[in-house]
Order: sequence, then structure tokens, then C-alpha cells
Amino acid sequence: MAPELTSENPLKKWLSGLTEQTFEVEYGIADPPLIDYLTDMLVRFVRLDAVFAIRDEVGRRLDQVVDMLREAECREAEPRREVHRHIGDFTLFWTGVYPEKLLQLKQLDRPDCWVNYPETGKRCYLIASESFDEARREEAQVLRRLSTLYDTCREGLYHVRLEWDGHARQSRAA
Repeated sequence: MAPELTSENPLKKWLSGLTEQTFEVEYGIADPPLIDYLTDMLVRFVRLDAVFAIRDEVGRRLDQVVDMLREAECREAEPRREVHRHIGDFTLFWTGVYPEKLLQLKQLDRPDCWVNYPETGKRCYLIASESFDEARREEAQVLRRLSTLYDTCREGLYHVRLEWDGHARQSRAA
């Protein structure tokens, strides 16, 4: 079962504190909706099934951005927007939180070997931001800021990861 994204979830509280500290203090970005979005993404992606949530028409898990982009083109409206948003999250997660894993994701024998994850993520966030209705304008604005601030968010997420790695080492030593 996926962790609840309520403010009472201990994991969310902890990641929210780390993310707020990093983005507000270290990077000078006081943007609560953006920070909340990044925190929610981290909590969601605790589960690998959420990281690899996009499936093709027969239900096969798609683990390559090339395949996800192809799948987005097969979908209409809301489902297409969700695939583009997921690609933005997917690329931001791997380039920010676990950049050392990119070598595995982009091996020469895999379709993603030629994909520029940051540029693709920026473009997908922008595409997703443009397909919202007026009722979800704030969500669209967050996605647009993610497109614009992608590189800073990527650096910030890596900093968050270093912080949680430091906490884990301290906990093991205690």
C-alpha cells in the first residue's frame, strides 16, 4: 500500500522538512506549492511501482522515456497530460535524486541512451502545464515553474538526498 500523502505521514513530514530547508535556505526558493509538489513526488516515488507507473495498452510497464513519450502520443487530453507530467517527474527524480543510476537507465543497448533527460523533462513539464483547464491553474503554474527551474530543482533534490543519506548514517552510528 502506498504511503498516504497527508501532512500527518511521518515520511512526508520528514521529507517536507528536508525539502523546505534545502529550497528555502540553501537555494532561496520560497515557493510552498513547488516545494509541496517535490515533497509529494519524493513520497510517491518511495514505491518503485509509482516510479514506473506508465503502462502501455497491454499493461506492460514502461521503463524507458522513449517508450513513455510514444505512449503519450497514443493518449488523449487528460491521460496524455498525466504521462507528460510523469515523464517530467521521472526524469527529475533520476537526474536529481539518483544521478549515478542514469548510466544503468541509459545503457547503450537501451532506447534512452540518446535521450537528454533534463531537456525532455523540461519539455514534458511545459507540455503538461499547457493542457490544464482554468480550474487547475495553480497546478499548471507549478508545472510551468518546474519546467523553468528544472536544473535548480534537480540540484536541490540531490542536496535533499545528501541530507537524508547523512541522517541515515547518523542513525546507524547512534
